[in-house]
Amino acid sequence: MSTPSTPEPPVLVVGATGTLGGQVVDALLARGKNVRALVRPASDANKLQSKGVEIARGDMLDLNSLVAAMEGVDAVITTAAGYTRGDKKAREIDTTGNANLAEAAHRADVRRFVLTSILTSDRTPDVTHFWDKKLAEDKLEQLGVPFVALRPGAFLDQVATMAGNPLDKGRIMWMGKTATPLTFVLTSDLAQYLAAAVDADVKDVERIDIGWDRPVTVREVTDKITQQAGKPVNVRSIPPAVTRAAGAVVGAFVPMVKDMAAMFRWFDTGRYVADTTRQAQLFGPVPTAEDAIARLTSELSAPPRP
Repeated sequence: MSTPSTPEPPVLVVGATGTLGGQVVDALLARGKNVRALVRPASDANKLQSKGVEIARGDMLDLNSLVAAMEGVDAVITTAAGYTRGDKKAREIDTTGNANLAEAAHRADVRRFVLTSILTSDRTPDVTHFWDKKLAEDKLEQLGVPFVALRPGAFLDQVATMAGNPLDKGRIMWMGKTATPLTFVLTSDLAQYLAAAVDADVKDVERIDIGWDRPVTVREVTDKITQQAGKPVNVRSIPPAVTRAAGAVVGAFVPMVKDMAAMFRWFDTGRYVADTTRQAQLFGPVPTAEDAIARLTSELSAPPRP
């Protein structure tokens, strides 16, 4: 009589209730992985549970809950980003929370930790949420946790819809120079790379840029969307001087505004550009700008989900 096979240890996803994290969960499930999700006590986990995801209740600011959530896991993927929440605990999540994740992974002796970092984070001490990712990478390395940090460029699907669907509004809002090329990504592509990184043939410590075949300007993006959608989409730019002034004045009361202003100043330098050599080696052909923008345009053209 054959004995039942032992279930494969799960992959813990931190940030699974978010847009990127939810897509990572789906990508892992499609790969046949068992998935456990860290979900805060007050958050709704019904959607995840309906997919067969195991739920671990905990919080990034509660180290003991993280240690418990990582018990018996094979790997950890985190897409958590406090800066996108904009609440009082945002910075604490990006600093103490990420340090707690590293410490818990160290204690649990996880085989691999996959961190969603940010492109050029190690060169931007003036951009707070970028630098926090660099410090998260450093903490993992200091503790000897085997990790892969994927460093994506700007999320074009998020940028394009900041002021609503650009196909409906006829515009994309931007807070900087429209003729400076920079690296973009799509959330769906990054989710696939994060899931693939769990078993990728990498060293114990790797930092990998994620982007397209080349950087593009926001003006190029709107031109291509216009061509593919058959309706005009323009870019409406807030001048850099206005962005700087807002960061200086409002930033004293709302730190996120100052942080965003610093980020767009960095974009304007032309140095927010990925080297996708390692990305191609690990994950296959790098998306072309034309293909990625075409896929985004198709998504924007689709009727809204009920």
